[in-house]
Amino acid sequence: MAISDSEIAQVRAATDIVALISEYVALKKSGRRWTGLCPFHGEKTPSFSVNAEEGRYYCFGCRVSGDQITFVREMQHLDFIEAVRLLADRAGIELHEDANAGPARKEKQELLAAMDKAVEWYHHRLLNSPDARPARDYLRSRGISGETARQFKLGWAPDEWDALSTSLKFSEKILVGTGLGFVNKRDRRQDSLRARIIFPIFDPAGKAIAVGGRILPPDPNRPVRDDARVEPKYKNSPETPIYSKRRTLYALNWAKNDIIKSGEIIVCEGYTDVIAFFAAGMPRAVATCGTALGEEHFRTMRNFAKRIVLAYDADSAGQSAAASVYQWERQHEVDVAVARLPKGSDPAELAQKDPQALRDAIANAVPFLQFRLERVLDAANLATAEGRARAAELAMQVLAEHPSDLVRDQYLMQVADRLRLELVALRPRVAEMARNPVKREIPSEPFEDTAPARRRIVGAPMPRPGLEALRLSLHYSHELEGRFIAEYFVNDTQREIFEGLSKGLPVSDVIDALERQGEEDAAHVLSQLVVDELDRDYTAEDVTAVVSQLLRSAVAEEMKNVDRDMRGGVLSPEVAMATITDVKERISLLETPHGEVAERDLRDWLLSRSHSESS
Repeated sequence: MAISDSEIAQVRAATDIVALISEYVALKKSGRRWTGLCPFHGEKTPSFSVNAEEGRYYCFGCRVSGDQITFVREMQHLDFIEAVRLLADRAGIELHEDANAGPARKEKQELLAAMDKAVEWYHHRLLNSPDARPARDYLRSRGISGETARQFKLGWAPDEWDALSTSLKFSEKILVGTGLGFVNKRDRRQDSLRARIIFPIFDPAGKAIAVGGRILPPDPNRPVRDDARVEPKYKNSPETPIYSKRRTLYALNWAKNDIIKSGEIIVCEGYTDVIAFFAAGMPRAVATCGTALGEEHFRTMRNFAKRIVLAYDADSAGQSAAASVYQWERQHEVDVAVARLPKGSDPAELAQKDPQALRDAIANAVPFLQFRLERVLDAANLATAEGRARAAELAMQVLAEHPSDLVRDQYLMQVADRLRLELVALRPRVAEMARNPVKREIPSEPFEDTAPARRRIVGAPMPRPGLEALRLSLHYSHELEGRFIAEYFVNDTQREIFEGLSKGLPVSDVIDALERQGEEDAAHVLSQLVVDELDRDYTAEDVTAVVSQLLRSAVAEEMKNVDRDMRGGVLSPEVAMATITDVKERISLLETPHGEVAERDLRDWLLSRSHSESS
């Protein structure tokens, strides 16, 4: 059973396109439009525009366009029906096509619902269960209050084999599909997490998709289980149909607003570090979920902020894959910095002891390359010639990994000064190291930046009066009172767009209809116009000026047909010349007090010409 057009329209109308796209990229209000960096290609200057009223987006850089359904299809690689179903679920709309609903969709809905129940169950146990007291005590010792636990929906997995699966009566399919449990060798359902503090993991829209569990530190007053010593400190959900580690950032659902506001995203190692940054007044921290920072994470982060600060402890920050970081900086047009935390402290500890020091560490974060060089030089023995030479060799190895020779040379001068070495002796060595590194491929930008002061309609040149008239039809449809007719548009594409808009349908429906009819140029132009911001508010005089320009171009085109009819014997020279004289006189009256009458007469003449030609 197909989804009806009315239900598709209902899903579109119920989906806030700005909220939807904001889950993937930062949007800022610009006039009556929203703009941001395009999520479909890399760019420095925003060329992605969204019309919230019409539910449309368009990129003036790579020329992608669409509505809410198109966006979900492109971002999540879904077909049309799957995208509609996803948005319907999101909006709480029941589609009447359950008989043929795909198994994958039903499975995902079941898994999401089960994960939500599990998060609530864990959370309730932490807040209310007597056996969770040690967990509550531990959280308080780390500066995490009850209010914070509620904010992050923290939970407690009791020290039992099957408490969750039994309480919620989850099937084997649900337990395995969510990663919350499994069937053991005795063919019994068993929970994956026990005796752990639970950190729920949400997608950017705020849906629970996974959990992470932290074991409590040993307590001399509490008996130790036999297997407790060999268990890892943290245990996370496995990859599932609803959870991908390499794409997920913990707390992005809570942090994205402050990330957009500040233009900065802080990346931590653990969940408690993220919570500490929120407590310290920097609610723009996220963490990877049991995996290293990777390409997919950078792809997500660059849509929200251009400055990425690594807030790891010193050893972890220094061990990051330098070549990859430089590649991601260049590919995604971001700046990666490192917060210099006091040695031996992590963000959670620092936030509790000295929150101002944590804030200062973020404010004074240094570029990634500078941080790595400082570590090399600070650890060197500069008292001997051999020590300085060894430090120079290590420093040059660090510098050679950076792809920019200009950047390398700037830092090389600092190295030469610090080590009291001649710059001319270091430059050839660094250049040689850079020419023969471990080979790296840095993808070039797939599209060039295009951000003109006034947007240009991309494609074949089109008459400007027609474009201005279409803009007015989109933005001032109620005020125009039928002052435009199809015969005013001399360009076929513009006329097709106007005829589509004249039917009073939503713009997305008009674009869909044009595409179905094979009028791809018209659909493309309308996709651009609907997100294009007007330079200013138009007055009644402005509208009259556009009507006059449009009429002049339409009349000039029709005069060619009058001349053709005269030469073809359809009109006598006398009738043709009288028509030309009469029309020119009315054209001259358009900007006078008699303009309204002249406009009506010219409109009638164009309509009569159109009817006579069609007959």
